[in-house]
Parts: sequence; C-alpha cells; structure tokens
Amino acid sequence: MVDLAHDGRGIARVDGKAVFIEGALPGERVRFRVFKRRRQFDEAGLVEVLNASPHRVVPKCAHFGVCGGCSLQHLAPAAQLAAKERQLLDNLQRIGRVRPERVLAPLRGPEWAYRRRARLGVKYVHKKGRVLAGFREREKPYIADVRRCEVLIGRFASLPEDLAALVETLSLRDEIPQVEVAAGDPAAGGSMPQAEVAAGDPVAGTYSAEGAVAGGEPGAVSPAALVFRVMAAPNSDDLGKLAAFGEQHAVQIYLQTGGLDTIRPLREGYAPLSYAVDENRITLEFGPVDFIQVNGEINRSMVAAAVELLQPTSADTVLDLFCGLGNFTLSMGARAARVVGVEGDAALVAKARANAIRNGVGNAEFFVDNLFEPARLGTWAQNPYNLVLLDPPRAGAAEILERMPHWRPRRLVYISCHPGSLARDAAILVEGHGYRLIGAGVMDMFPHTTHVESIAVFERQA
Repeated sequence: MVDLAHDGRGIARVDGKAVFIEGALPGERVRFRVFKRRRQFDEAGLVEVLNASPHRVVPKCAHFGVCGGCSLQHLAPAAQLAAKERQLLDNLQRIGRVRPERVLAPLRGPEWAYRRRARLGVKYVHKKGRVLAGFREREKPYIADVRRCEVLIGRFASLPEDLAALVETLSLRDEIPQVEVAAGDPAAGGSMPQAEVAAGDPVAGTYSAEGAVAGGEPGAVSPAALVFRVMAAPNSDDLGKLAAFGEQHAVQIYLQTGGLDTIRPLREGYAPLSYAVDENRITLEFGPVDFIQVNGEINRSMVAAAVELLQPTSADTVLDLFCGLGNFTLSMGARAARVVGVEGDAALVAKARANAIRNGVGNAEFFVDNLFEPARLGTWAQNPYNLVLLDPPRAGAAEILERMPHWRPRRLVYISCHPGSLARDAAILVEGHGYRLIGAGVMDMFPHTTHVESIAVFERQA
C-alpha cells in the first residue's frame, strides 16, 4: 500500500494501475478482491492483512465497517491527523500552487464522544419488523443497524437504540425519516429545568454526562434537543410518548412538519441551548437546528487560534464573513475597535445580534447579504477593513475574494472545511491579490472520519 485516498481507502499499484482498497492502510501488504474495474483504476475489498501497519488499531465501535459515520477507526488518531495534514498540504501545492511558510500545529481534542450535533436517519423496516435509527451504511442508502455510537457525546451514545425503541411504539413510525440532535454546554451546577426532570428520573443511568464540557460543573448534563421530522400529524398517544421520552432523558422535543419554519416545540418554556467560547467570556445561544460546529472543544480552540492569528487591536475594524451566530465575531469584538459580521441567513443574523447584546459586545454590527453575489452587496462592503475572517461552506469563498483589493486587510484568517476549495482560494489571494500564506494547519474537528478541517492565515505583502 502506497498511500491513503481522500475517502480513507488504501491505494495500491498493480502493474502501474491504481487500486483503491477499502480497509487497507499505507505500508501494509494485503490480499484483496477486485469488485469493480475501471479504465484508470480498480476498486477492491480487503480480504486479509498480511503485514499490518504499525498504525493499525482495533476499532472501538462495534458497527465500524458497516455504518458510514466513520471510516478511519482502524487507523491510530495521530496517524489520521498526519494523513489529513498531508492532504491539506498536497491540495495547497497541487491545486493552489502555494506552500505555507510554516505548518501550524494541529488543533486536537477528544477522540471519542465529541459530536454534539448530528442528523440521524430513521426507518421502519417492514422485513425486519422494527425501526432502525442512526447514520447510513457506508456507500449505501440504507440506515445502519446501530445500537451505540461512540462519537456522539456521552449522553447520546445509546440514542440510536433508544430512538428506535421509541419510534416503534408510535402510530406514525412509518412517517419519521430523521431526527436532528443538538446539545449545548452543561449548565453551571448541572441542574436541568424542574419541568424536564421528574423525581426518580433515570437520566444518570440512561445517558452519562461524559459529554460534559468546559462551562459546567463536574457531572453536569448538557441541555439538549431532539427535532423529529414528521410526515404526518402525531395523535395524542404519540404526543404523550414523545413527551415522556423527553422527560425521561432530559431532552427538549421539537416537531418539524415541513421546512425549517415549521419547527415547533412540543411544549413551551424550553431553556435556550448555548455554548461558550473565549474562556467562557462569550456565551452564544442557538436553536436546535442552527449551524454550530459539531465538536465543542475544537470550536473553542479554533476561536482562540483565529484570534491569536488575526491579532486584532483596539484600533482595528474586523470583517467576519459567513459569521453565522457570531461564533468568531463576538470574540473579535471584545478586542477590536469595531467588528462587522455578514451572513446570508437572516435568522442566524438575528440571533447573532441578540448574542452580541446578551454578551455586552456593543461594537458589533451584523448584516444579511449574499456573499456569493459580490456585485450586489450592501453599504457595509464599501468600507475598508483592517482584518478579515472567512468561514465559508464547502464551496469556498472565491466570489467574495474579488472584494479584497478594495478592503485591503493586512491579515486574513480562513477557516476551511474543504482543502480543495481552500487551495483554490489561496491561489486567488496569493497570485491575484498579493498575499503571503504565512501559515496553515489542520483541526481534528471530526476524528475517525475523512473530513479535513483547516485554518490558514494570509498576510498582505508590503
């Protein structure tokens, strides 16, 4: 085996032709079976490992290899991160024709029980006579038969099995295709609203507090929400069972009958979900389907790294593009003269404004604008900015980079969830706008998956 592909498969060369082998690792000698032949490469399955890599480990999850949620549990975490770093640097050089002046140390966090946000598929399988809940099978459209998930935060580890058991009892078990899962930071003192935790509630025996993170007391339970997508109206019996499930497991229950605007709480009075950054100086509230980074510990490290790399001063005006709820904006505002956040989702912008007020950040302004149409931007785009932070979706930020010659920031930090689009945009900044790529590195946002999250910092050449 000579390399690891971007999707986690091992790459071998047989008579000069590449063979992608599921489950194989670089440096190994393996026996494999080809199941698909193509003109330029073949695809194969692993039959036997003859000489194992020193980085091969035993997967922790019983469902690894079937469930598509993880694809690298057989590779030691340090080796996973090294492979992602190689992929980032390869993309920068091959696509962007740039090299960072220094490789930033990887941001590392928990390797298990890290995921606080997920979308679980749900399916009543008539042939099996039961409900399945979890992620989809690898390379297949079917829901994997998962009983326990090791990457969901501790209190959600057994959620797939528990959800399946609940939905099986509902009259609309055929009408629930998915459940969104979201958790905030533990509340100080670990208390839950009294209406949600009845006396004798078996929360501690059902969901442990392993998912607790900075901001709460030891043993604190993270406030959490489940959003059930329902294709038909639940009857009164269904509503009672959903409510009982919420109380038993100390989770808020929401129903979604259509688009995002149809999400409604099962009962009124739920406490808002929230998480903290900037050493708990900033707390951001969010809704159960709002975009937040799935790994809370890495998010805190990422915000701190962005502040350190951007180096805002009390004389600077900072522009935060694709700002969302204000994840980076408010920490920048606490250090800069002024910060402007721009986001295309009006609902997120409204929450970002509310978060600024709640945290006493009075020098932050937020605007709703489509950053993929730079010719139609609002008046905020006419102003100069000393520093820029970008946190775009997978498609990258090529369109908005056209505005950099007007803003002329001295430094720019780019948060990326796709190394290919980062590499393309790095070429635009370096070759087109006169910036140096002074640093780039990976962040272990999704351990055991092939997702490559990274951070890069650019500086304008004098």
